[in-house]
Amino acid sequence: MTSNTTSPTLNSNDDEGGERGQAARVFLGLKIKPVPAEFLLIASAALLLTIFGLVMVLSASSASPTGPFDTFMKQGIFALIGVPLMFVLSRFPMTFFKKMAWPILALALALQSLIHSPLGVRNDGNTAWIQVGGFQLQPAEFLKIATAIWVGYVLYRKQSLLGMWRHVFIPLVPVSALILGAVLSGEDLGSTMILLMIILSGLFFSGVRLRVFILPLVLGAIGVAVAAILSPNRVGRILTVFSDCSSAAEYDAACYQPMHGVWGLASGGIFGLGLGNSKMKYEWLPAAQNDYIFAIVGEELGLIGCLVVLALFATFAVGAFRIVRRTPDPFVRIVSGSIAVWIVGQALINIGVVLRLFPPLGVPLPFMSQGGTSLLSVLIACGVLLSFTRTLPELPASALTAPMAPRRLTGHA
Repeated sequence: MTSNTTSPTLNSNDDEGGERGQAARVFLGLKIKPVPAEFLLIASAALLLTIFGLVMVLSASSASPTGPFDTFMKQGIFALIGVPLMFVLSRFPMTFFKKMAWPILALALALQSLIHSPLGVRNDGNTAWIQVGGFQLQPAEFLKIATAIWVGYVLYRKQSLLGMWRHVFIPLVPVSALILGAVLSGEDLGSTMILLMIILSGLFFSGVRLRVFILPLVLGAIGVAVAAILSPNRVGRILTVFSDCSSAAEYDAACYQPMHGVWGLASGGIFGLGLGNSKMKYEWLPAAQNDYIFAIVGEELGLIGCLVVLALFATFAVGAFRIVRRTPDPFVRIVSGSIAVWIVGQALINIGVVLRLFPPLGVPLPFMSQGGTSLLSVLIACGVLLSFTRTLPELPASALTAPMAPRRLTGHA
């Protein structure tokens, strides 16, 4: 009589084969892990804003006497350097940024000091650039990312001592004063304000007590106010915010560019005049491809184009602040928060200048304004954020769609 029992040998082989297949799938799953949502949000926002910026720089500079492609090609070179560098930095371990905090800051300060050398270039009342070959570089842009990393490292090392004011102030205040003074020595008040914002946001995200935080805030505000008052040019630009610019003298002087920026932004309506059809770029708006590129976006692409830009910055902000809320590491939280406040805050300030909510400060729109060093610095900052996303704890499947619980970031009053 024939038995229907399966051979034990065959069962054993099948079991072993099944185990090997399962082990292979587990191994493959460990090797090819999905990237965090924060990585996708930040990387996609950075890439789309960079591409959008290149298109708008090409359009805004098409009326330039040097030709439509000269400015675009220079900006494109920095984009071709910055985008791969962003993804290379995303693979660096967090310990690298901690170890390099002091050397990076020293290098950035040394580069900033070159504005007072024969390489320095003075433009619009500021000595904020250096000429290297056929390119103008603005060292303060690299100082922003260096400051964010350095502040994060210093406050991370002093986490258990932040309740005592002397440990917050040393070495933070003296070195911060050196950083701000190095930039302000070139009369670049706009970059000085952004650097001050980075330092203060680092204090905020470190969780220092509010009474310790308020004094640097007050001192910084007083310093900016004094620097503004001592310059007649800056005073004139500040007064344009409160003036209707109705007189011919005001229109021909400090009001000229702000008024044309508002007119360009308003003339686009909902859908805009069409890409490349701006009228203001024909010498009506001197800084069309620089600080006022958002006005060209509004003129050519209308309200829809402006909302797309704002949505992309909002996407970046969501990704960056999710890192702040999810990370258990104080260094990652402080640096990520500082970078987010710098990029998003600078974007809001630039847009506020175009809307005449703020006086002209010479602050570029991140990712979009003409300026290779500005573009390169924000792409490097994005690379640091992308690196930090790889250190985040994994969320359980049930938490992927659940709202995140609020987290307290500041210390007690």
